[in-house]
Amino acid sequence: MQKFAVVFLLMILMLVVLTGCGDKNGLIELNVSEPIHSIFYAGQYIAVNEGFFEEEGLKVEITTAQGSDKAMTAILSGTSQIALAGPETTVYVYNQGKSDYAVNFAQLTKRDGSFLVGRKPEADFKWESLKDKTVIGARPGGMPEMVLEYVLKQHGLMPGKDVNVITNIQLDAVAGAFSSGTGDYAALFEPTATMVEKENHGYVVASIGKAGGEVPYTAFSATKSYIEKHPDVIQKFTNAIYKAQLWMEQHDSKEIAEAIKSFFPDTDMDVLTTVVQRYKDQDTWAKDPIMKEEAFMHMQDIIKEAGELDKTAPYDELVTVEFAQKAIENIKP
Repeated sequence: MQKFAVVFLLMILMLVVLTGCGDKNGLIELNVSEPIHSIFYAGQYIAVNEGFFEEEGLKVEITTAQGSDKAMTAILSGTSQIALAGPETTVYVYNQGKSDYAVNFAQLTKRDGSFLVGRKPEADFKWESLKDKTVIGARPGGMPEMVLEYVLKQHGLMPGKDVNVITNIQLDAVAGAFSSGTGDYAALFEPTATMVEKENHGYVVASIGKAGGEVPYTAFSATKSYIEKHPDVIQKFTNAIYKAQLWMEQHDSKEIAEAIKSFFPDTDMDVLTTVVQRYKDQDTWAKDPIMKEEAFMHMQDIIKEAGELDKTAPYDELVTVEFAQKAIENIKP
């Protein structure tokens, strides 16, 4: 009997390790790797601070990877269980032929969250005015850079020919480089764009997200093996995200800003509220976790146009809507 008890205890411990970890309150501990720390991802911070993860029996720790590629590396290496990243990274991993690739299971945002910042106010800004100018972009192959280039091309500007786009500056160093005099414009995420504006180092002249149209910009993913082994954990996580999405639809910008303030302690409330309102105005956040096939394939068209994709990856392999659909069925507004 004693031997059975020891074996049973070992089995429980192994389950906890494989799932994540359990804390003293019996919550399953998960590490989520985000690409950058931004108000753009307000939904996941709402899920933490409004207790939606805890309601589902989860304790979530968020770590900032500094790039979608690094967030993806975190789940492939086992450092994190879940990645918040651009779905394009799951396409790259799949096309590399990895057997245990990453699968998108819950969409968070549905358009680019960056803004074009210039050196002077331009109330009548036109994208065509970027001809012969220098813009600090993002890393090659990432959605921020590809959407920026897509917008430029839509306005008859060829990156590298009509517009000089700088792509070799680290994401967290772009604002500093621009403020120090590099480039005529910079593509910046929030709250960085508003803070640069508040410090009189630049002015937001256009929304790249609005100009680029709707794409499945950021989603939660996990490795295929993790999802297969822990569908209950993925369902709980998706439930919490959907609860957060519903909460955000039912609250105004100030209330959302107050709810995520603890994640941005050094950011003024007026800046937080301004940023949230900007994102609300451009319909940034997905209203449910389902990633649609048409949007996923459109995203790959943008990647192809950027010259970063030779082979289209199948939607059915890289996206599962099972957990999102169950969340919507079981959780009512």
